[in-house]
Amino acid sequence: MDLRNERLLEPADRDQVIVLRGVSWDQYVALSEQRRSSKPLMAYLDGELEIVSTSRAHEIDKKLIARFVEAYVDVADIELGAVGNATFRKKLKRAGLEPDECYCVGPMREFPTLAIEVVYTSGGINKLEIYRRLGVPEVWFWIDRKLQVYWLTAKGIELRDRSVQLPDLDLDKLTRAVHAVDEATNHTHAVRAYRQSLKRRR
Repeated sequence: MDLRNERLLEPADRDQVIVLRGVSWDQYVALSEQRRSSKPLMAYLDGELEIVSTSRAHEIDKKLIARFVEAYVDVADIELGAVGNATFRKKLKRAGLEPDECYCVGPMREFPTLAIEVVYTSGGINKLEIYRRLGVPEVWFWIDRKLQVYWLTAKGIELRDRSVQLPDLDLDKLTRAVHAVDEATNHTHAVRAYRQSLKRRR
């Protein structure tokens, strides 16, 4: 699935993506555990290993989305456990990855219930299939600076117009909040303004 129109990106904003084929599960685990941190990000599916070095623009958008989501659940008093970009793997499913950000909506679980993926390049392996095998029910993709929400069920993958687990979260408002941030913006002030706008609606 091609998740990005590269013509919209400056070269410095693109993630650097390498896909290796014919990688065994044991090789994937060994490479993953040899890193001193979660960088570069790795994803594995059926013998293909994707290695991603994320751009500055990728990281900024990722953190902004996460901070706005966390501000929303705080105002709405919704239980949310932040798991960041921890590594999740299932050997029998031959699938594993590190999300950009992920959460457990409600009580903490072994695997997240909501994952966020920021896409700043095309190609790579099928992340939705990895999430389906891991049992993560809801995945958001930030593509062309817009949110796409996918709900993964036993019947297949559904594209939704809002979050299933956070149905009252206005995703258009969140998107506008991300777009309003530029290089001169104080991120703390942006999050505070977003939080205050949510409180005014209550």
